[in-house]
Formats: sequence, structure tokens, C-alpha cells
Amino acid sequence: MANSNGGVVGVDNPPVEQPAVITTFNSSGTLTTTPYTTAIEYLVVAGGGGGGSRFGGGGGAGGYKTNVGGTPTPVSSGTGYSVTVGAGGAGGVTSGGQGTAGAGMGTKGSNSVLAAGSITSTGGGSGGAGDSESLSGFTGGSGGGGAGRFATTGGLAAPTGQGNNGGNSSGTPLGGDVYRGAGGGGAGAAGSNSTGTDNTANGAGGVGLENSITGSPVFYAGGGGGAGGATAQSTNSAGGNGGGGDGSCTGATTGSDGTANTGGGGGGGAYIAPSNQVGKTGGSGIVVVKEPAGPFKCTGVWDMNALYDNVKAGTWTT
Repeated sequence: MANSNGGVVGVDNPPVEQPAVITTFNSSGTLTTTPYTTAIEYLVVAGGGGGGSRFGGGGGAGGYKTNVGGTPTPVSSGTGYSVTVGAGGAGGVTSGGQGTAGAGMGTKGSNSVLAAGSITSTGGGSGGAGDSESLSGFTGGSGGGGAGRFATTGGLAAPTGQGNNGGNSSGTPLGGDVYRGAGGGGAGAAGSNSTGTDNTANGAGGVGLENSITGSPVFYAGGGGGAGGATAQSTNSAGGNGGGGDGSCTGATTGSDGTANTGGGGGGGAYIAPSNQVGKTGGSGIVVVKEPAGPFKCTGVWDMNALYDNVKAGTWTT
């Protein structure tokens, strides 16, 4: 039945709000905004760094950027924007590398980029390789952890504001010829320094940060745990909550890669006499975009000018 309400007439048809749109990119692609989008919320996490080999330091988490809870970023409606999701860095090699007996540092994670707003998160720093004071953790979104056996420093978080520094290795043995690398930095905390204690907190990766842009709380960008050796240790250095991989050691498991699409750093690779163990790969990054709910949509409703024109033209139907 036609009615009149504030100068608008037409069939009864309650207005419907166009819903929010959440788009998750686990790999590179294109974001095309809706016709009614003028601003967005985002989460952009880069790929995590790879862990180093031979008492290796844990990889740093990929850089973490978000505006959730802050000011939305202006965009153009109905426009395509490129999205790049950074890969995780490879773990340090067991031979042919820069360190003792060919141990290699991990490689840095790759950047993630959201063209809408020109948002770039920096790849996580690589973990240091063992038995060399010159092969400390490298810089990145979060810095990689320093390697064990000598006193080494963790990599810095650079540029600032995307994560935290990697932990330092004290070079202090756990007893005999037993050492451990330091943890990679995470978005929420620095990597833990390595000490002379055999537990999961020794050389643990820094914790990541929680984000609820998808509608559920998820941790991202945890640092990788440092690695142990040369003789038995009962525990791995834990990766940081947010996809950080565990470091390996002689008495437990072989460690783990950073979790895919979290930007977690890879765990360090151990030295199990007489062999170096490979460092673990960093987790790939992720980009999530939330377009807010659109204006109310009222199909089948006509303004007075349209009514007049149609009645005059004989095209108005009831």
C-alpha cells in the first residue's frame, strides 16, 4: 500500500542497513571497496624472520600495524587497491653459512603492504647464528634474537612502532658446553634474553598482540624461541603467543616454524654434536580490512519529484 512519510512515498519497505564487509588476505591480491565505503579499518602484519642455526636466535615477528580502535583510514569507494602479503624468512642453513661450521643466520621476512592508505609493515629480523659474536640478531619489524655460546645482542625493531627488539644472549652455559640462543622480539614484548637456566622461558620469543578485526580475538606477531645445544636439555624455548615457533634443543622436539598468516618468527636451530640443526622458517603475514556498515538502503521508495514526473508521463503504477 502506498503511503506518505516526510515527502517520500512508495510501497511499504523497511530500510535495510548494508552490512560491514571484512576481507582477509592470506596471500597477495586486490581489495575492491564497496560503492559506499569511504574509510576502512585494517590489520597489516609482515612475514616473520627465520631462526638462526647452531644455538640460533629466534626470528623476529613481522611488523604489526593496525588502526582498529583508532581513526579510520580514508579511501575511495568502488576502487581497487593492491595488497601484498609478506612471506616468512627462511631458517638458517646448517652448512655454507657465515657462522661456525657453516651455521647460517635466518633470513628476514618480507614486507606486507596495503596500498589503501600506503600502509607498509616491515618483515621480521633474522635470528643470529651460533659461535660468532658478529652474527647477532638482525633488525626488522621486530628484531631477531642473538645466538648462544658468546654474548650477542638482539636485533632492533626498526622502523620503530611495529614491534620490539630481539633478546640478548649472555653466553652463559647451562652447565658444561650447553648454551641457548635468545628469543626474537614480538609485537607485544621484546624477546627474552638467554640465561643459564633450562626452562621454556629461557630465550623465549616475545609475545604478540591480540586483534579482533575479524570478529574474534586472535594473537599475531609472536617472536621465535632461541635454540639450545650442545648436550641434553629437557625443554625448548617457547615461541611467543601469536604464531612464534619454538626453538629446538637436544632433549626435546626439533622446534617449529612460525605459524602461517600470523607473522610469527621461526624457532632457532640447535647444535646437537657434531651437527648444526637448521633454523625454522618464519610465518607468512596477513592483511585484514574491515569496511564499515553502509547507509540504509530503501528500494522501491520514491521522492515527490519522481512521483510527479511519472504521474505526468503516465508511467506511475500503483
